[in-house]
Amino acid sequence: MSRELTAASLDRRNVLKASLLAGGGLALDVLIPFPVSALETAQEREHAAAQLSAFVSIAPDGTVTIMSKNPEIGQGIKTSLPMIVADELDCDWSQVRIAQADLDQKRYGEQYAGGSTATPRDWLPMRQTGAAARAMLVQAAALKWRVDPSELTTAKGRIYHAASARSVGYGDVASAAAAVAPPDLSAVPLKRPEQFTLIGRPMVGIDSARIVKGEPIFGVDMRLPGMLYAVYEVSPAHGGRLVKADVEAAKRAPGVQHVVPIVGNGDADSGLADGVAIVATNWWLADEARAKLRIDWDLSAAKGHSSSVYRAKADAAIAAGAGTDLRLDGDPAAALASAARRIAARYDYPFIAHAPMEPQNCTARYADGKLEIWAPSQTPQRGLDQLHKVFGIAPEAVTLHLRRAGGGFGRRLMNDYMVQVVAIAKALPGVPIQLMWSRPDDMRRDYYRPGGWHSFEAGIGAHGELIAFTDHFVTFGDGKTPARAAGFNVAMPPAGLIEHLRYSQSMMPTVVTTGALRAPGSNALCFASQSFLDEVALAAGTDLPRLMLTMLGERREIAPPGGGVPFDTGRARDVIEKVVATSAWTHKPAQSLRGKGFAFYFSHRGYFAEVVEASAAGGKVTVHKVWVAGDIGSQIINPMGAENQVRGAVIDGLAQALAGQAIEFVDGVAQQSNFHDFQLARIPATPEIEIAWVRPDKPPTGLGEPALPPVIPALTNALCAATGTRIRSLPVRLASA
Repeated sequence: MSRELTAASLDRRNVLKASLLAGGGLALDVLIPFPVSALETAQEREHAAAQLSAFVSIAPDGTVTIMSKNPEIGQGIKTSLPMIVADELDCDWSQVRIAQADLDQKRYGEQYAGGSTATPRDWLPMRQTGAAARAMLVQAAALKWRVDPSELTTAKGRIYHAASARSVGYGDVASAAAAVAPPDLSAVPLKRPEQFTLIGRPMVGIDSARIVKGEPIFGVDMRLPGMLYAVYEVSPAHGGRLVKADVEAAKRAPGVQHVVPIVGNGDADSGLADGVAIVATNWWLADEARAKLRIDWDLSAAKGHSSSVYRAKADAAIAAGAGTDLRLDGDPAAALASAARRIAARYDYPFIAHAPMEPQNCTARYADGKLEIWAPSQTPQRGLDQLHKVFGIAPEAVTLHLRRAGGGFGRRLMNDYMVQVVAIAKALPGVPIQLMWSRPDDMRRDYYRPGGWHSFEAGIGAHGELIAFTDHFVTFGDGKTPARAAGFNVAMPPAGLIEHLRYSQSMMPTVVTTGALRAPGSNALCFASQSFLDEVALAAGTDLPRLMLTMLGERREIAPPGGGVPFDTGRARDVIEKVVATSAWTHKPAQSLRGKGFAFYFSHRGYFAEVVEASAAGGKVTVHKVWVAGDIGSQIINPMGAENQVRGAVIDGLAQALAGQAIEFVDGVAQQSNFHDFQLARIPATPEIEIAWVRPDKPPTGLGEPALPPVIPALTNALCAATGTRIRSLPVRLASA
């Protein structure tokens, strides 16, 4: 930004232009100072907070308000991103207030939660945001004291001039700072890691106390004057269509205000399915009234879409041949033919529901062509795009308030609940409508983690080395494109680590809606591949950690086919060696029917190796301890939040394997409906979890996803060590005797 800009010239147009000239970046994209002189009265001027950037404002009493731009779904981003800003700003954390931003990507940049992307994407921009605000405050103080800014230092929200023994609080110069030309973000000085005062300190989540007290911060807590409550009845089978509906009895039910038939658009991605909305004075009455609906559904599209049929088709596809090649390195057929030993096995895993504690919900009010929404969405901008596509509502006509989500795990990447509530709100203009799904709705209308089948074969050389590896993967799709989250990772180890390898794929169609589950793709692929590699290691006379270390070889980066994040073998080696040491891997349990299992995976830029110690008796599995070694870069912004994420990932993964989590379909109808037949983790089943970090000289990365995948094969490998029985299908089922 030009240093010649004056406070008087900083109108909206000039600032927008100036921020673009600065190369802006995410943080100061739209920096609109709000000069105190623009306020109406002296009292307003005295108490107004000075806006230093889109993210930072400072009140005269020194209170710093930092906007949290991304949706908070339990991953802790509402605490960690403001910590980055506050550290570079050099303010006192006790004076920081964090506010959830509404959706405004022109002002805040990308606003979504998914893929463990927030930290790697925002690490530098958030630091620059805080540093730029600090520089503006220092400049204002320097002008006030008529000294050079280089003579000033900052600490805990104050500016110091050592030569004159003067100091001033940020609040005292904030108004003047708001009129200072922001610095060029690419040139603003940043702290060295040893200067951090907040980054690396354990911080309690900013909303934790409010959650414990039961304050209304979640989507389901939203209340508006005159609000009505809605349920949305859809076909019991995926792909079903409405034929006719008798709604008269439902209309007469207590509390019911409206019954609104809605014609879907046939697009499963948008979520606007054929259905009937019942709108009542409270949700319970609306849900009770749905039993009085008499609806004829056309379920023909779902006929034959059953789990048993899918399994039979997968068997047939594997028997028919290798499918379509996804990756072919060297000559695996010849290498297998010449191998000293060959080993083959099949693995499979089921559809899984997300089952967040807070079911899908959204609140909307439509009036005079304007739409206001309160949504616990992971991808709010995508929701606006869907509303424009389905209803023709321009994004600029929508105000979208982000509500905290009671769990996401990928389910709230989809915005079907947003589209549905807007369909109801448009039919009842001027009336605030809250749509909430019941637990059975949430379980049966999911975008499920898709099931999959793997047929592996490996060739072992004369010296116990892995010389060939193949995987025929059977999944869902239209024959050309996999269904959402049903694809394959062609960089999955041992790809890139051995010379001869083949990954191939076959597809079958499905009417079941699928989507990303925490650590999408990796949560299933890691189980299958690391379990089979454990078999390979035992057949080769070694164990999986040693096999992995041998394959990793020298430290180097391996670029994946088609581009993307390279795989660093040195970082992989470091976490493997770390967990081998912390778990005392070579010391096997002395007790009978008790064993240790290991697994490693690289996903979402994170390197994780894990060891599980488990026992099995009478068909019951007990997980005693889990050791985790993780590498998510040089800086762990909030160690408390990071440990919470790792522990949650471990518990989540163990529940997927042990709690009977599987969705079965009969003619497109999900057979599970609630937590009695799709169980979550229970507190007594939670093992001791020991976490160790490896700190390379690399930028920090995300943590919501990568700690989950290895725990599942580490568990199944431990059960094989304990019982001699190899677990090749999830969820785990052991014989009782």
